[in-house]
Amino acid sequence: MIGSRFPEQYVADAALLAAVADPIRLQLVAQLANGTSCVCNLVTDPEIPGNLLSYHLKKLRDAGLIEGARRGRWIDYSLTEGALDRLRAALPAPIDALPLTSTR
Repeated sequence: MIGSRFPEQYVADAALLAAVADPIRLQLVAQLANGTSCVCNLVTDPEIPGNLLSYHLKKLRDAGLIEGARRGRWIDYSLTEGALDRLRAALPAPIDALPLTSTR
């Protein structure tokens, strides 16, 4: 085993990081890191149609990184509690801290 993580933790970490591995989803997380936003105010570069925006928001919701609250016909999105901390924890330790051995 590498480090103190179990293989299941690597699977969970990889799934979490995969959710933000898309440039559009990473932009959305960055915007929501500044606070709650109405879906109508979320902007991406390049600009994408509403149905594609909904797809990306669903991927982030399914990963447990964001949540939505309905306000009339609009939905306000925000990061879930500890979302950024979970993302940071999913990143590997600095390479110098990993107990790597060479088999060559």
